[in-house]
This record gives sequence, structure tokens and C-alpha cells, in this order.
Amino acid sequence: MDYKEHIKIVQDWPKEGVEFKDITPLMADGKVFKAAIDEIIEYAKEKKADIIVGPEARGFIIGCPVSYALEVGFAPVRKEGKLPRDVIKVSYGLEYGENVLTLHKDAIKPGQRVLITDDLLATGGTIEATIKLVEKLGGIVVGCAFLIDLAYLNGMEKLKDYDVLTLMKYE
Repeated sequence: MDYKEHIKIVQDWPKEGVEFKDITPLMADGKVFKAAIDEIIEYAKEKKADIIVGPEARGFIIGCPVSYALEVGFAPVRKEGKLPRDVIKVSYGLEYGENVLTLHKDAIKPGQRVLITDDLLATGGTIEATIKLVEKLGGIVVGCAFLIDLAYLNGMEKLKDYDVLTLMKYE
């Protein structure tokens, strides 16, 4: 299936010069969304994932149906101050500043096979931080799955030591 047919390109959003890839039309078409999620489910099965991890918020949209279908847990990665119990933290750089991501200390058991999901791979900073959180808890990242790879932002460079599935690539 050509998933790109279901992605809306929005020029100059959220700021001038950005060509935003809007996944909401893909999600609005139940058959197309199911087909995309099913591909990620098959990938997760091949990787023998014990748990799915996704950063907020679109990582939840992709990861939760995968988790549900496989009958495995889902662990959310959130911005600082959003998780209610003891957390571990990782800081990472943004173009202008820094961000902090957190994960509950008990979200991952040592040795668990973890699949990380998100809607798209851009510069790779969020996923690199998510990997660090998982590995701090002793999880084994068996793969990362995305609907979209914005290859021109070189995020794959940060994931070169990990197996990655992308359903679409924009050069």
C-alpha cells in the first residue's frame, strides 16, 4: 500500500519553512490505519517484543494498538512532570534548548525485549532519549518502528546500532 497517499503535507507549519507531514488522514481511514499498524505488529512479532514503549503523544497512537494486538504491555515516555510515580530522566538537546523525557522506574524489567514506536523519525533526538531510558532500566531495544522517516533530517544516524522499520520515507 502506498501510505504516502494518505499523508497531508502542510506547508509552513508549525513555522515558516517547515513542511509538516500530517498523519491524521491516514488515521482517519480505518482500513489504511489498520494496514499500517498490522505491518508494525508483524515486525513486533518477528522481534519477539515483550513490551512496547512510545514517546508522547503520537508514539502512544502507534504503540497502543500494537501492544493491544500482541497482548503485551505499553509503557509511555512523557515529558518531565507528567508521570505520577518515581521516574528516571534523560535530557536531550533541541534546536533551541533542551527537553527532558521520563519513564516510570518500574516500567521495564531487566532483560525485557522492547519495541519503540512513534509516528515519525526526524532528527532522532526523542528516540535516542527513549532508548537511553529503556536501556537504563535494563531493557533490550529489539527495534524501532515508525510510519515515516524524514531521511533528510538524518535521524537514522542516531539509530545505526538498532533495527528500524519505517513504512514511508521522505528524502
